[in-house]
Amino acid sequence: MITTSEVKFDKDLKNKKIIVTAHFNAKPESVWLAWTKKETLDTWWAPKPWRAETKKLDFQEGGSWQYAMIGPENQRQNGKLEYNKINAPKSFEATDSFTDAKGVVDKSFPQVLWKTEFKSSGTGTDVKITLTPVTEGALEKNLEMGFEDGFKMALGNLEEYLER
Repeated sequence: MITTSEVKFDKDLKNKKIIVTAHFNAKPESVWLAWTKKETLDTWWAPKPWRAETKKLDFQEGGSWQYAMIGPENQRQNGKLEYNKINAPKSFEATDSFTDAKGVVDKSFPQVLWKTEFKSSGTGTDVKITLTPVTEGALEKNLEMGFEDGFKMALGNLEEYLER
């Protein structure tokens, strides 16, 4: 299982980017599908004890993934990834936003561009996510909200999924 120390967060806030890297002992096709299919995203995206629930997934350029992260007391945090560019099965770029329950972007929260890349590497797949701000201060705000720890836990969930 992937451990927190195996997920690398390179925070270069001066140059407005965060690079997250992790290695998974699974074929690139399996890792790609885990990031692009509703059935798999719902199993790993939210850090435990939260869970993810897809409202809509249209994985194509111009499409989006609308979801909620649901807490143990049924609290909800809604989000959306809007897919800008897809180079299957090597990479995709998407704008990450917080939304209301209907999927309308809440501009009072940070928006971040994700470039997610998948590369075959010996025994598995290296994943590299480059985060750059869409809105001013977005990276810092996400970090203040616990993004680093939460995302490390979610990637641990992904490793558990891939091991099954």
